[in-house]
Amino acid sequence: MKPAQTLDSAHDQRLGWRRRVAHAFDRAAPHYEQRASAQHVMGERLWTALPEHAHRILDLGCGPGGWTAALASRYPDAALVGLDLSPVMLEHARHTHGDRIGWLCADAAHPPLADQQFDLLFSNLTIQWCPDMAAVFAGLHRLLAARGCALINTLVPGTLTEIDHAWSLPDRPAALLALRSAESYRDQARLCGFEHIRLDQRTYRFHYPTFAAVMASIKGVGAQVSRPGARLTRRDLDRATQRYERLREPHGLPVTYQCLTLTLTKS
Repeated sequence: MKPAQTLDSAHDQRLGWRRRVAHAFDRAAPHYEQRASAQHVMGERLWTALPEHAHRILDLGCGPGGWTAALASRYPDAALVGLDLSPVMLEHARHTHGDRIGWLCADAAHPPLADQQFDLLFSNLTIQWCPDMAAVFAGLHRLLAARGCALINTLVPGTLTEIDHAWSLPDRPAALLALRSAESYRDQARLCGFEHIRLDQRTYRFHYPTFAAVMASIKGVGAQVSRPGARLTRRDLDRATQRYERLREPHGLPVTYQCLTLTLTKS
């Protein structure tokens, strides 16, 4: 019975993770575009790397569809699919951008799509949320047609260090995200069959006027999901605010992202 019990436990954990992530992004959906300025800046890096032509495009983790709609304008003759785990995000996307794009509610690790269907995969700051990276990269390789390209932004260690510092306690380290290294992404891409892999890591720093604005910038895009069950008191909040204020710079309170851009081409 142990193997079956282990499988059941893993299945329950995946379902729990999916529910938490979907719920967090459902809640973030109404304010996502207003609060996602940092995500948009980092997404511009992918935009500059787009190929001249693309005919079948998947936006993996499309959120409310801003980048998906931009891709539709960039490639007016292409067939596009925007995939996201949050049904509320997709409802916002459909309401804002219409049905010319196919909106699909699914897990990025297990997309219910045909093999070799796309010549371009675009994903801005999504896959860091996925616990099963092997399944994500296997799916990317499966979905890409020969000579297809995946352009991906993800986050690596060093991201949100100021927020971790503010919330941490001696007996309770605060890790908002359990981030993987750039090398682990490269190794996983190779294991899944990608031969042409390019990595480019960049540091982005943004500034906000108050601690509340800092927290809104990450909660507004669903970044609180990695602390399920956390119960924060007023004392916790005051302490975190004081610790963050010690980091203040002339432009405001800093927030650092370590953004890794992966360019993966299928042979």
